[in-house]
Amino acid sequence: MPLDIIVGAQWGDEGKGRMVDYLSAKADYVARYNGGDNAGHTVTVEDRTFKLHLIPSGIVHPNPISLIGNGVVINPAVLLDEMDRLESAGINVTPERLQLSHAAHMITPSHLALDKAQEIARGKGKLGTTLRGIGPAYTSKISRKGLRLSILLDEQTCTEQIRLQAEEINQALETLYNAEPVDIDAVVQNFAIYSKKLAPYITDVSKLLTDALERDKRILAEGAQGTLLDLDHGTYPYVTSSNPSAPGALVGLGLGIGCVGTITGVVKAFQTRVGSGPFPTEIDGDIAEKMRGTGEHPWDEFGTTTGRPRRVGWLDGVLLRYATRINGLTQIALTKMDILTGINPIRICNGYRKDGLTFRELPFGVSELSTYEPIYEELHGWEEDVSHVRQWDNLPLEARTYILRIEEISGIPVRTVSVGPERTQIIRTI
Repeated sequence: MPLDIIVGAQWGDEGKGRMVDYLSAKADYVARYNGGDNAGHTVTVEDRTFKLHLIPSGIVHPNPISLIGNGVVINPAVLLDEMDRLESAGINVTPERLQLSHAAHMITPSHLALDKAQEIARGKGKLGTTLRGIGPAYTSKISRKGLRLSILLDEQTCTEQIRLQAEEINQALETLYNAEPVDIDAVVQNFAIYSKKLAPYITDVSKLLTDALERDKRILAEGAQGTLLDLDHGTYPYVTSSNPSAPGALVGLGLGIGCVGTITGVVKAFQTRVGSGPFPTEIDGDIAEKMRGTGEHPWDEFGTTTGRPRRVGWLDGVLLRYATRINGLTQIALTKMDILTGINPIRICNGYRKDGLTFRELPFGVSELSTYEPIYEELHGWEEDVSHVRQWDNLPLEARTYILRIEEISGIPVRTVSVGPERTQIIRTI
């Protein structure tokens, strides 16, 4: 049975956690392949809401084994805290249910301090990072100075390498950024504790998944962030430090090209973005406030990790076509259709204008996105509450028309439609 991949087709925050939870019910393994605890997936089950940052959303189901791949950067303190919170909520997080790649790199307090110092130094040109140490951890990895999870299996090696890295980053903090150094002895002591707690969870995730595929097991690969934040294919430099796009799943889990089955792109019925960077269809005013919500509910448009209000706007069909191509999407999972109820008309961007020319595709990807003006088409909205609808034919005609237009623009089918945060609030279109 092939590997199925689920990715965010926008700037993240599309509702991937909710869709991964839905698809995990039939999976044997759910594997996270990129990013760190700068990502946040929210899962609502009846009266309980789970906010996950590192552990795959599939952990909320009783059967799938959750895996964190080599492409993820792990802050051991954050991971252990998340494990404790899940255990307190009655979720089993034993080594039989959660396993970590020995080749995943770690985020240390030194990376956190460096992230903050670098963002302060950027001044007005700051990137709007989550200050979780993600970028510096990936920088350490690329510069061959990173610390893999496997060093936790040897106390002496762990102590030596943690100390060496901290000393080097402290020098940069003091000389380049005039920032406070980290307490190296405290860091070493904490990592000795992490070593004892996490050692039973460390394994070869690549081999485990390869064997699982040979046994015809169902595997769901879960990406963090979204395509437009991809390090190579996103709105550079306002991007994350990894590859959230679908090809990143193979590198981030250590799997071969021939194992892929469906590639599901999660698309919010409108568009949101957290942090700095271009956003052609961004809006403000009453409609924006309705899309965003007040923050009263877990599903309102405020960052799961940061709590920052998200920027909101109309769905961008040009970027959706781009995401479809970059990922090789085979289907769409559309989320938050219920939020558009009462908005009339509804706009979709299906082209850009620049220097008197019209573009349906961007000449050089999305890195120069800020120089383009969106071209909109308008569709009729609907007034009916769709949160109780479970059948395609029971959706208002205008809602169905909107979804069919998304299919036409993207060139691929919308297979599932979310009309609320609960597991049961899903419409299958086939």
